[in-house]
Amino acid sequence: MNDITVETEPTAAAELFGEHLDIARAFTADLARRGEELGLIGPLELPRLWSRHILNCALVAPLLSPGVVGDIGSGAGLPGLVLAIARPDVQFVLIEPMERRVDWLTSESKSLGLDNVRVLRARAEETKLDWPLDQVTARAVSSLSTLIPITAPLVKAGGQMIFMKGARVEDEMSAAAKAMRKARLTDVEVLVLGEGVVPEVTRVFRATVD
Repeated sequence: MNDITVETEPTAAAELFGEHLDIARAFTADLARRGEELGLIGPLELPRLWSRHILNCALVAPLLSPGVVGDIGSGAGLPGLVLAIARPDVQFVLIEPMERRVDWLTSESKSLGLDNVRVLRARAEETKLDWPLDQVTARAVSSLSTLIPITAPLVKAGGQMIFMKGARVEDEMSAAAKAMRKARLTDVEVLVLGEGVVPEVTRVFRATVD
């Protein structure tokens, strides 16, 4: 780890993780220790690791339903591993194309004792599953116009897309209007999570695959 100090655990962590807080602490410590070395997080992220990354992802946990959730481009495990910690009642398939990150996700899920995680090395558009996903998540992967077409085939009819997006999500939705129609998305909405809980709110694009 470099000389930059890791952010002190915010009080909101206990509320968001509950009885699973110790596992979240272990994951955060591992990510702080090895994240920059493995190219998982930038060198300036340690002072905001909890609030901007860990808690930012944990806010999405209540949106998940028991079933199988695919996390596209899992990378450091944001949001996949964080959600797996917060929701042990949900099964996760972490889909990641880069071998180094796949190794990280595999070893980390094992060391944390997450038996609800399966790691799959693949690009989303090349992914072949034996069953359709109930929900699919992604964070900082690509624009909606790219993300929707490559993930829609993986989700069952009536399943959901739950994508963490930035402040320009409305612009992305406008640009992705054709992709949304082609994927026959319904109940399309933007949720703003974490107001008054974290410094930066979490914006979520949520839609049902018809």
